[in-house]
Amino acid sequence: MTKYAKKILEIVESSRSHLTAEQVFEQLRKSYPSVVLATVYNNLNRLWEEGRIRKISVEGTPDRYDRIVRHDHLVCRKCGRLLDVDLGDLTEQLEKKAGIPILSYDLKLVFLCQACTEKSQEKGT
Repeated sequence: MTKYAKKILEIVESSRSHLTAEQVFEQLRKSYPSVVLATVYNNLNRLWEEGRIRKISVEGTPDRYDRIVRHDHLVCRKCGRLLDVDLGDLTEQLEKKAGIPILSYDLKLVFLCQACTEKSQEKGT
């Protein structure tokens, strides 16, 4: 693993946010000022393909990267805010329902965050 990949993995694993490639790039530049954005994208993609990090895709927003620890996500339908939610491991239940072995799953629950709910109430919508 390259020095960049190691540091990127460290950045993603130590974060409790869901970082975009650009946010990872900004943090990586603190240690490696000459790094280019393409290096970050290439390494994030490689780490994701190797199963070392999770990529979270939400329509209309940039991909975000997260630690591999089993958890699911709440996604605000209006602003795209992403929050962790621990529903436990549902693999066994999903396998029973689907009738096939499940290698992994990525559960995203869509909701309205408190800020968007308050904005909607203020507008009377």
